[in-house]
Amino acid sequence: MSVQLVSNAWLDGETAKIRSKPVPWEGYQRAGLVTPEELVLIKKVDRQPRAKAESILLSDGPTYASLYLGLLKKLQRPDTMQCILILIGDALADHDERIPLFTRAGETDTELPYGPLLRILNTPDDFVQLKTAQILAVLLSAEAKPLPSHILHSFITTLVSLIQSGSNNHKDVAVQCLEALLPRPEARIAVWNTPSCISSLVGILRGNPGPQMSYQVIFCFWLLTFEQDIAEQINKKYDIIPLLTEVAQTAVKEKVIRVVVSTFRNLIAKAPSANLPSMLVAQLLPFMKNLSTRKWSDEDILEDVQFLRDELKSRFDSLTNYDEYTSELASGHLSWTPVHESEVFWKENATKLNEKDYEQLKTLVRLLKESSDALVLAVAAHDLGQYVKHYERGKKVVTDLGAKTRVMELMTHPNPDVRYQALISVQRLVSQPWVSV
Repeated sequence: MSVQLVSNAWLDGETAKIRSKPVPWEGYQRAGLVTPEELVLIKKVDRQPRAKAESILLSDGPTYASLYLGLLKKLQRPDTMQCILILIGDALADHDERIPLFTRAGETDTELPYGPLLRILNTPDDFVQLKTAQILAVLLSAEAKPLPSHILHSFITTLVSLIQSGSNNHKDVAVQCLEALLPRPEARIAVWNTPSCISSLVGILRGNPGPQMSYQVIFCFWLLTFEQDIAEQINKKYDIIPLLTEVAQTAVKEKVIRVVVSTFRNLIAKAPSANLPSMLVAQLLPFMKNLSTRKWSDEDILEDVQFLRDELKSRFDSLTNYDEYTSELASGHLSWTPVHESEVFWKENATKLNEKDYEQLKTLVRLLKESSDALVLAVAAHDLGQYVKHYERGKKVVTDLGAKTRVMELMTHPNPDVRYQALISVQRLVSQPWVSV
C-alpha cells in the first residue's frame, strides 16, 4: 500500500511548508539528545534533494528506518517530529518495498515501529497527528502477521476522536485510514467491537456529506460486511439499510451507487434472513428495478443490481400479508401500509401476535416504548388497538407488558395523529372488563 492511498490536500500543503524550516540537529547533539553518529546520518538526508536522499536510502535503507523511528522515540519537540515524519513519508512514497524496513524494526527493539508512532499520535499538533495516522495506516495495513489487538484498539480509538473532532481534515484522514485497515479481518473485528466507530461513520452519512466522503464511508461498511457476524447485526444495531437506500437514491456519482449496491449484495449473501425484510420495507425492490434499466459504465453494477432485484422479488413473491407485517415490525419502520388499516387482516391475524411467547406483540410494544418517530408511534398505537379489538383476552397481556401505561402517556404527545391513535387504542383497552387468559 502506498502512502498516497491516504492523501489530504492540507497535509500535502503543510508538508511543503515544513520542509523549508531548519531543525537544530547540532543543538540536539550538543544537548546529548542525538549521538554524533545519528547527526551524521540525519544531515545526509535532511533538506537534501530527493534524488540524493533516494540514493542513500537505496544503499542504507534499514539503517535509516531504525534511525527515524529511534529519533521519534526520544525527541519530543513538535517541529522535530514533523521533520522526521516527513522523512518517513518520503522513504515510503512510491516504495512499498521499503515498508518491511520499518515493520521489521521490532526485531531489534520491541517498542518499534509502533510504540513511538502511537505515542505521538496524541500530540496536540494537527500535522503530527494526521501524518502519523497516515504512516500508521500504511504500516499496519501491510503487516505480514496478524495485528496485535492493543495496537489496533489504540489506533482505532484515536481515529474515532479525529472523526468526532469536527475538523474536515481530521475526518478525511481518519476515514481513509479505516479504509486502509478494514481489508484485514482482525481490523474489521476490532472496528466492530468499537461501537463509537460505527456510530461515528453512520453520523457522517446522516450529515449529508459530499460524494467522495459518502463513497469512503460506505466503502468502510462494504468491507465490514464481509464478516458474517457483522452482516447479521449491523442493520439491527445501526439501521443502515434505509440510510444507504436514501444515499443511493440521491447520489449523483455512479461510484456511490456502486458501493451501496455492493454492500447490499454482501448483506444478502451473508445474512439474507436478517436483512431482506428491512430491504423490502425500505422499498429497495422498486429502486433496484429502476436501477436495472439504467446504463452503467461499470458492468459489475448491473450484475449486482440484477442479483438484488431477483433476490428481493423472490422474497416478495413468497410473502403473505402477515409476513409483510412482521418484516415491517422487525425493521422498526412502521408506516401506513395497507395491512395496518385492513379489518380483514386484523380479524385473520391478530392472534398470530401471540405465537412464540408473544414475540411479535413484544416487538410492537418495544417500538411503542422506544421509538421517537411520530409516524411509528401513531401506527404502533393503532395496531395495539386493533390487536385488543380482535383479541379480547389480549388486554391483560398488553397491560402486563406495560403498553397500556405507555399508550395512555401518548394521549398527550405533541403530534395530533399520535394523540388520536392513542385515544382510540385506550378506549379499546378500557371498554370492557378483562377476560382471564
